[in-house]
Amino acid sequence: MISPLSFVHESAKIGNEVTIEPFAYIGEGVEIGDGTWVGPHAIILTGSFIGKNCKIFPGAVVGAIPQDLKYKGENSTVVVGDHVTIRECCTLNRGTEASMTTKIGSHTLLMAYVHVAHDSFVGNHCILANNVNLAGHIEIGDYVILGGLTAVHQFVKIGDHAMIGGGSLVRKDVPPFVKAAREPLSYVGVNSVGLKRRGFSTEQINHIQDIYRILFVKGTNVKKSIETIEVTIQESAEKNQILGFLNQADRGLMKGFKQ
Repeated sequence: MISPLSFVHESAKIGNEVTIEPFAYIGEGVEIGDGTWVGPHAIILTGSFIGKNCKIFPGAVVGAIPQDLKYKGENSTVVVGDHVTIRECCTLNRGTEASMTTKIGSHTLLMAYVHVAHDSFVGNHCILANNVNLAGHIEIGDYVILGGLTAVHQFVKIGDHAMIGGGSLVRKDVPPFVKAAREPLSYVGVNSVGLKRRGFSTEQINHIQDIYRILFVKGTNVKKSIETIEVTIQESAEKNQILGFLNQADRGLMKGFKQ
């Protein structure tokens, strides 16, 4: 159902069983997948591609141009996956020439007032709580949870299954499977509860803890820790994923554990 009180550009491609409430605005060339609901006063601008069965709440603005002075009008995009919920007053900006897109994975929840800046990539099954702010060029893996009022510096990477406490300032990369909190942001353990909920065994979780005990608790530098992990920890998919992340942590890692 498309309300006659909404504006839908004639070139927009609207899927089956899409609901567009009064006073919503759908711009030129926008694509919206089957079963999506667009609430009143939501704005979806040119360059936006919305998946199936999404919910976009009042006041959300999807597809505004980047807040980046280097942007020169390139035809960049915002791509939103399936089953994504975008709550009130969220803002999702298009990409710049750096990657030409901003992406939100499927089954992700963006709570009210979340901002996702240009060229950022948010994975599947993520939760960004109220007032989370992502600067540009950020990469967030799958099953990541960011607590409310968290601010993430540009170019930061956050690995799969990480959980970051509310009110955190994320200036450095956060590897997969961990919990992070405090100021400055520090390792506070493995996200064992989240991992159990997602089917990880006790043995897998203990294995991950062994890796991070070397990296974050023993107090050696990152290079030495990586060498120790490679030699002393048995091979596994989790070990390879962690080492792969560490070797690409361009901004450096968050702090280790301190009493």
